[in-house]
Amino acid sequence: MLDAISRLFSRSHDAPSSSNDPKLSVAALLVHLAAVDGSVKAEERTAIHQALQDFYGLSPTEVDGLIVEATRRDADAVDFYGFTSNLSALTPEERISIIRMMWQVVFADQNNHELEDNMVWRIAELIGVSARDRTVLRSQMGRAQA
Repeated sequence: MLDAISRLFSRSHDAPSSSNDPKLSVAALLVHLAAVDGSVKAEERTAIHQALQDFYGLSPTEVDGLIVEATRRDADAVDFYGFTSNLSALTPEERISIIRMMWQVVFADQNNHELEDNMVWRIAELIGVSARDRTVLRSQMGRAQA
């Protein structure tokens, strides 16, 4: 009985550290973003893989594993706070890079759906990226994908 209680507390102690991993948070946000308009297109999946691989220097296998876990976490999430709370502590450059990755996913299918736009706006606000930076990035990524 004491062993079971001990395992329970040690498991709950270990979980927050992995859930606070910025890579996992970013991946979960990108996975959610790709699906927010009701369908996930192949171009969006590719954009997620490429963004995570390039930004974090991960192998394709590592990205696959990260996306599997991020998809699971996203399905269990009730809001964005669990993903964004630890991202606010990143450097301004890292936070801007996250918003850039989000715009890459948005424009991967050549379409900026209003739900995608709204989600990027909300995440930018939550992690402390200015409206100006968000708008400039949207314009840059939109032109790059066109």
